[in-house]
Amino acid sequence: MAVKGRDKEFRIPKVSYLDFKHIEMDRVLTMLFPRLKYDGYGSRRPPRGGDLSIDEFLADFLEHPEWFSGFDKHPDIARAWIETDLMDMVNRGKSNQALAAPRPLHGNTYKFRNAKHTRDYGAAEQIYWMLFYARKGKGQAARDALKRFFFPGIDLVTDRYDPNASVDVETQAILRLDHQVTQDMKDSKEPSRFQPLCIGQADIMADDILRLLAYEPYIPRSVLVDYLKTLMAFHLALYHLKLLQMLPKLVKQCSGNDLCSTKECPINPSFDNALEGCPYKASLVVDMGDANNPHMAELARKSTDRHYRQIPVFVQANFVVKKLDEMAENMRLQGKLPLPSGGYFTVGDLLSLLKPEYDLNREAYFSARLSTLIDEAGTNKDELDPEIREVTPMNLNAFDKFIEILMAYRGKYHRQYITECLDSLLLKNKENGLLAQSRTKGSPRRFVLGSKLLEVLLQVAVLTQDGGHFVTREVRIEELLAFLRNRYGIHIDRLPEGAQTNSSIVDRRALRLNHEAFKRRLREIGFYEDLSDAYVTQKVSPRYAIQRNVGTDKNGRHA
Repeated sequence: MAVKGRDKEFRIPKVSYLDFKHIEMDRVLTMLFPRLKYDGYGSRRPPRGGDLSIDEFLADFLEHPEWFSGFDKHPDIARAWIETDLMDMVNRGKSNQALAAPRPLHGNTYKFRNAKHTRDYGAAEQIYWMLFYARKGKGQAARDALKRFFFPGIDLVTDRYDPNASVDVETQAILRLDHQVTQDMKDSKEPSRFQPLCIGQADIMADDILRLLAYEPYIPRSVLVDYLKTLMAFHLALYHLKLLQMLPKLVKQCSGNDLCSTKECPINPSFDNALEGCPYKASLVVDMGDANNPHMAELARKSTDRHYRQIPVFVQANFVVKKLDEMAENMRLQGKLPLPSGGYFTVGDLLSLLKPEYDLNREAYFSARLSTLIDEAGTNKDELDPEIREVTPMNLNAFDKFIEILMAYRGKYHRQYITECLDSLLLKNKENGLLAQSRTKGSPRRFVLGSKLLEVLLQVAVLTQDGGHFVTREVRIEELLAFLRNRYGIHIDRLPEGAQTNSSIVDRRALRLNHEAFKRRLREIGFYEDLSDAYVTQKVSPRYAIQRNVGTDKNGRHA
């Protein structure tokens, strides 16, 4: 039997907007643009005859030789440039290659998207509403800064392109094509607005985005866009790794955590120890990739395994919240449960329905749901499906039986897709990723800090505030390691709290070698140079110096 109707649904935006699938960050950024432009609303793509193709973009350039001289004389070269540098392709280089959208170098690229190839599976919504609810004004500042950065040369009121705007060649090329889509419609559907379960992670992401955008005058636009994609994928991954442990614990205690409220959350990105006081830290033991340090790879593998092994428990917890949400709505319609003052039932409100005072309500509601599920089971009326037959004799109440049956039918399916989703957000086996896995089937995963991701995090780490403005500074190696540990939970030179007391001599040696590999990696990417063996001279230097008089303020505006 296949689970049908609403019992097949898994996504609940109150936990996460993601429909857990493989996610490509180019498409996420493309779908984030209309939400930035329309303050949280999506866009409805105007109807057109068919999908846009590279040939149509090429034809535009050939018809307007005044845009870029020489294109009309070398159409093959022009086509290759458009395809390689300007376009995000699905199945690039294969026989079924298709155009998704122009690369997300400018906010208006979403208007050229081919919808079936630009699905982001809710990731853009997750990013937007995390920024929307980020505290102390950082969320609003980050959204304003992103909108300003991604929509240069465009009047957002008239949606007209200013040909005199100073932008890079790739962005100018994309803006030249803006006349191809003359209509743009804001989606009339009211967006769902749910505060993230971990508001502190949203705060850190907003602060990191503001820091990266301080480099706008110094870093090529295309490089900065890649930085932002890497950073957003990184934060989405950290947020959902935290959810893997957070949601099951909330279900177990049958309530939300008061410490995780907007007022009480202790996470503060302005402090050196940003995660101090957080009960749901995601501690990642990260291998720096030294082939002569196999024990470090084993420590990183165990750390990764601990996180990924939480997926089945998370799937069950998500089903619990999803079904309690349906029950709460049913009780509300019957007048048995008032709607909270916030206008919706939070995850904490839903989990309170697991308390003893609601036992009769749960039993009545899920007995009826369970009967319907069993009636629809199988084609042989005299014999139940094995999954149901195994659960039925158990001494469980109707709600627990219902959840167990859903897990039997759908648990493996969702576990697989959540794994694929996390792999894609952690940018597995990429230089801007945090995860490695060999191509051998069944090989273990391990946390590995890619050089490009390290570069992004270094750009964030060397910034500090001076009078409300971001400026760069030198950072000692030990200070940098503490920054990565206390802000993101990345452990390179030591094990997480609790594991340190049980560490062996072999563990400590592996961590010491990992520390040395970390310094070699810094040297390779140009942020670190040994001047001497003196401890005080072991510092990371900014690649781009930002001083007080030429930087940007804390809201991302030029000083």
